[in-house]
Amino acid sequence: MADLTTDFLGISSPNPFWLASAPPTDKEYNVRRAFEAGWGGVVWKTLGAEGPPVVNVNGPRYGALYGADRRLLGLNNIELITDRPLEVNLEEIARVKSDYPDRAVIVSLMVPCEEAEWKAILPRVAETGADGIELNFGCPHGMSERGMGAAVGQVPEYIEMVTRWCKENYDRPVIVKLTPNITDIRYPARAAHNGGADAVSLINTISSITSVNLDNFSPEPSIDGKGSHGGYCGPAVKPIAMNMVAEIARDPETRGLPISGIGGVTTWRDAAEFMSLGAGNVQVCTAAMTYGFRIVQEMTAGLSQWMDEKGYTSVQDFVGRAVPNVTDWQYLNLNYVAKAKIDQEQCIKCGRCYAACEDTSHQAIWMKEGRVFEVNDAECVACNLCVDVCPVENCISMVEMAPGTVDPRTGRTVQDSYANWTTHPNNPGAQAAE
Repeated sequence: MADLTTDFLGISSPNPFWLASAPPTDKEYNVRRAFEAGWGGVVWKTLGAEGPPVVNVNGPRYGALYGADRRLLGLNNIELITDRPLEVNLEEIARVKSDYPDRAVIVSLMVPCEEAEWKAILPRVAETGADGIELNFGCPHGMSERGMGAAVGQVPEYIEMVTRWCKENYDRPVIVKLTPNITDIRYPARAAHNGGADAVSLINTISSITSVNLDNFSPEPSIDGKGSHGGYCGPAVKPIAMNMVAEIARDPETRGLPISGIGGVTTWRDAAEFMSLGAGNVQVCTAAMTYGFRIVQEMTAGLSQWMDEKGYTSVQDFVGRAVPNVTDWQYLNLNYVAKAKIDQEQCIKCGRCYAACEDTSHQAIWMKEGRVFEVNDAECVACNLCVDVCPVENCISMVEMAPGTVDPRTGRTVQDSYANWTTHPNNPGAQAAE
């Protein structure tokens, strides 16, 4: 049986699935229910400094983006950090960690960008016995307008400075949570690394407006006729999150920096993909808010079964396995040639492949008598659009052309698919890669 036990920064948890800092981790009651359901760890909802109380809106806090079947694709969230007293949160954290010593308990923090504020809160967090802290440098709404959250995460110098303060005044792991609302994620990651961060977590939510009410012309969620940008999360952000995780994992300046992957993790497969791109564990929010805490049981069962099938005994066996295969476009093998093939037995004759290719692509699919669809190899560039729009899984596939055959589209012979195109002398980018 696969062992899902995860050691992240020396913090052991029975599986790599942690709940992200968000409404599901806002109080002791929720976290206890989560642990009883099987979650490996939690990042407690972000705590702020003592002072003027945080006041959340008392109207809708979430907007939604749905698929055609009303499946939830993304949530827009305008909720702020915890509005519960700091002392109450700290007491609850201490009790939970004491009762669940085998689970990871991380405390998310966001205080003004002043050293004295951080020095004041860190010892109090340390007294709870929590396993570490996560610095919330990602929240894009509400708190960022007050000079915190993404306002810090968008300035590498601030990230490095605050991270260094925390490392100097806290003796347990410091995780820096990064904002995706930035041009190049490598720079804030490098800043966190330079400041001594033990790990980074990403992505935090994406600044967004999900919809507009066309009766009163207010962005949703609407508060008394007005709306605000919020943080976008859920399955729709997964591709953005995975790219950013991979960028940090393969950057020479941050290579080896532990990563906690966040962004649309809904299934065991999502988790495996994040981890193959370099994440040591994953954090989940929207899936738990959509389906409840017990979804973790499907995640752990699925991941365990897949690992057994692949012969992996530990999650470390596949962490980072995909990173060497992530490269820049200029290093892709231009000798590789494939063509689309349609399985006529599976085809339901809907014509979506034909319409998409004929109208918007390369006119490489013929429609013959009886609505039989065939690929014209002479025009097919293997763009994959037909595969993507086909409603029948595996009905259309891309088949590699064997070396030595003639590509009817170009009239050129297909060359060998080099084992290492990155360094092959025929690759114009090989020297640059070196």
